[in-house]
Amino acid sequence: MSKIAIITDSNSGIKLTEQNEDLYVLPMPFIINGEEYFEEISLSQEDFYKKLAENADISTSQPSPFQVKEMWENALKTHDEVVYIPMSSGLSESCHNAIEFSKEYPNVTVVDNQRISVTQKDSVYEALKMAHDGYSAAEIKDYLENTKLDSSIYITVNTLKYLKKGGRITPAVALIGTILNIKPILQIHGEKLDSFAKALNMSQAKQKMINAVKKDFETVLKEYYENGEMQIDIAHTNNEEEAMKFKAEIEKAFPKSKVKFVDPLSLSVSCHIGPGALAIATTRVTKK
Repeated sequence: MSKIAIITDSNSGIKLTEQNEDLYVLPMPFIINGEEYFEEISLSQEDFYKKLAENADISTSQPSPFQVKEMWENALKTHDEVVYIPMSSGLSESCHNAIEFSKEYPNVTVVDNQRISVTQKDSVYEALKMAHDGYSAAEIKDYLENTKLDSSIYITVNTLKYLKKGGRITPAVALIGTILNIKPILQIHGEKLDSFAKALNMSQAKQKMINAVKKDFETVLKEYYENGEMQIDIAHTNNEEEAMKFKAEIEKAFPKSKVKFVDPLSLSVSCHIGPGALAIATTRVTKK
């Protein structure tokens, strides 16, 4: 049986301190006011939100080819194969680039299952379990890519400022939305971050997200939900207290599903939506 290393990036929300002999995390770079920072190394969650509040110019970046290949090569010193699970190809070019790099490495398999944040984290831990259970790298890739759409994230933002700043809404729409206290609800399903609905306040937004998940569990994900295969996670942007309250509401609404993670959203998503956001993520998990 091959010894397989699972490598992901910090967009998964897995901390560097959670690495182990079979799990590696590549810190993602950010450009802030022209300087490069690396998540969890020179950029903490606290530093990120402080700079965001100061209206710093923040943009996401991607690891250099050297950084990616160096981590693969280090893992291959002690493992026969590497399964690399980067953030969604629909949200970054880093996945496409990794696929190109892997052509030089016959023992590296890149997975494009279009996940980010807590759903990416779920994929990583499923891959790790499969590796320990004797599945091959090819089997892990096939499973994760074949189940990529059995997952979704609904996000409500607390402010329209950052969507406006990123050009995702016009200044006029942002002004009207701010005056009316409108809370847009976004969805990440598959490749894209898209508009899903609007709410008049945070309480209504949370209920709309719960209703959206209920509809998923009654339709496209019904079989998996009834089989107890759907896991729910909560994510937030610098809003842990409200996230814990949301967790209690969700557990009451979905007695057949456990809430596993309550995590900060990936900083690569956070820089586009700002602080105070709440999200509910659903993922099919079968490799328990």
